[in-house]
This record gives sequence, structure tokens and C-alpha cells, in this order.
Amino acid sequence: MGAAFFAGFIDSIVGGGGLIQVPALFAAFPGAAPAQLLGTNKLGSICGTSSATLRYLTVVKIAWRRLMPAMGAAFLAALAGASLAIRVSPAAFRPGVPVMLGAVLVYVLWQRDLGSQHAPLEIHGRRWALAAGGIGLIGFYDGFFGPGTGSFLMLLFIRIYGFDFLHASASARAINVATNGGALLLFALQGSVHWEFGLALGASNAIGSVVGTRTAIKHGSRFVRAIYIAVVVALIFKTALDAFYPRSQ
Repeated sequence: MGAAFFAGFIDSIVGGGGLIQVPALFAAFPGAAPAQLLGTNKLGSICGTSSATLRYLTVVKIAWRRLMPAMGAAFLAALAGASLAIRVSPAAFRPGVPVMLGAVLVYVLWQRDLGSQHAPLEIHGRRWALAAGGIGLIGFYDGFFGPGTGSFLMLLFIRIYGFDFLHASASARAINVATNGGALLLFALQGSVHWEFGLALGASNAIGSVVGTRTAIKHGSRFVRAIYIAVVVALIFKTALDAFYPRSQ
């Protein structure tokens, strides 16, 4: 429950809550079926991302006309990704994750002013295709594997949509609600969700999310950027450890 609170806190600001909550579940219940733990985790996570989105709505204007189609696509993509994960082990893709996250980190550090100003861009033509394709791929990835989803979404909203870090964080949480919902639906249909415990995790995750969003709103985009960089570094370390030293999990 403590891990769920901290996961909600971090996830509501820049994503990466799965880095905390999933290992905690596997450590606490080593004899449980992995699908049961992953499904229960998705239930807890969707409570947190929903709470974070609602909290952001009180001070950040979310562009729903732009996001609703993207949320629908992300939901279906995550459902497809989770379906594939049942048949194909995502372990083979692990070495590529720290490499992709490393590229994200280098890009954000190189572009020092990236995400400092909120200047939404018109989404049409080539930019629309990039946005739709990017969100679809990230949604599929979240359903199939997951680590770093929030980081990838935030970079997409900053680079393609022209959002600052705070608005990108709010929009990424909304998309995360959809991707968590798609994966949760599949696990629920399989009976791989412990509903009572998952809702308890969700309550703790949601409380952490409220605290996290308040912190992000209070300190603004510069603070969110700093936390983003720190979480991406942690994700690189953790995903590299999982990929190259699997016994350390």
C-alpha cells in the first residue's frame, strides 16, 4: 500500500509509477500468478491516473477535442498489446527499452528550452499522422510491456503538440487512463484481477496521485521537467538491470 501511494505520487507528475508498484507486488506475493498481479496492478493504476486527471482539470485546460480520439485509439491499441502479451513474451524486447529511454533523455537534456513554454500547435496533415501513429504505438506498447509509457507520452505532447511540461503531464495522464483501461479489460475478461485488493491499491494510488498533482501544479513546468529527467534516469537503470541481469528482479 505504501508503494502504491508513492507510485501514484510519481506517476501523476511524470509517469513511471509502474517502476515502483509492480516490483512491490511481485516481491510481496511471490507465489501469485503473474497475470493476476499485473491485472490487479492495472486496476490500482487506473484509479491513480483517473484521480490525477481530475485534479489537473481544476487548474489545467485539457484539450479534450484533440485528446478524445487519441484516447479511443490508445484504449484499442493497449487492448491489442495486452492480447499479444498473452501469446508472446515481451522479454525479448527488454534490451531496447533503456536504449529508447536513453535517446529520450539525451534529447530532453540537449533541448534545454523544450517544454518551457505552452504554445499548442495546430494538429493536421503530417503532424496529425505523427501524433496518431505515436499515440497508437505507445498505447500498444503500454498494453504489451509498459515501462516508460508516461515518459514517451510526455515527450510526444511536448514535441508534436507544443505543450509545456505541466500540460503534457496532464494530457499524458488522460491517455494513461485509456491505456490502463484497455489492458484492465483484457485481464478482467480472463479473471486475472483481484478486485478487493486492487481497489485498496487504487485508493492508496489515488491519494498519492492527488498529492503529486498538487505538488506539480504548485511548482510548475520547471519542477516537472526536473522530476521527468530524474525518473527517466531511474527507468533507464531499472530497465537495463531487468534486461541484462534478469536474476536481479
